[in-house]
Parts: sequence; structure tokens; C-alpha cells
Amino acid sequence: MADYPPRGDYDPAVVADTFDATAWQKSFASEPNGGNCVEVNLSGGRVGVRDTKLSHSPVLVFDAAEWQAFLVAVKAGQFDLPE
Repeated sequence: MADYPPRGDYDPAVVADTFDATAWQKSFASEPNGGNCVEVNLSGGRVGVRDTKLSHSPVLVFDAAEWQAFLVAVKAGQFDLPE
């Protein structure tokens, strides 16, 4: 995977304000108390990902192609832990 230079105008601590606050979705596998999970927000052609355990979690932002590549890799088992 290629490394990209950081963008000077991106601040993950405040980018959450650019997403629809009502569009955050937790995994259906999330524990009832919030558990170890992330939330995903699909807004305006971007995908935001944040930690559900942190009330002011920074948001990581991906474009549609990056998110699709991540999903393909997850489904292919590329991030599975060794047995």
C-alpha cells in the first residue's frame, strides 16, 4: 500500500463536524454496551470511521475506492490473525 503525504487542511479531531451526525452506524455485531466497535458514516461520497468507545473520537476519512479496497481485503481474510 502506498503512503500518501498528509494534507495540511485535514484535522481528524474536527472532521466529524463535516459528517451528518445522525448517519453514524454501528456494526450489528457490536456489544449492547458499545463494546469494542467502530462506527461508520457514509456521507457525500466519503466514508468516516470512528471509535465508539471514545466520546470525541477522531474520524478517519476514506474515499469510496479506498473503502471498497478495505472491504475486499477484509472479506479475503487479509487481516485475520494467525491461528
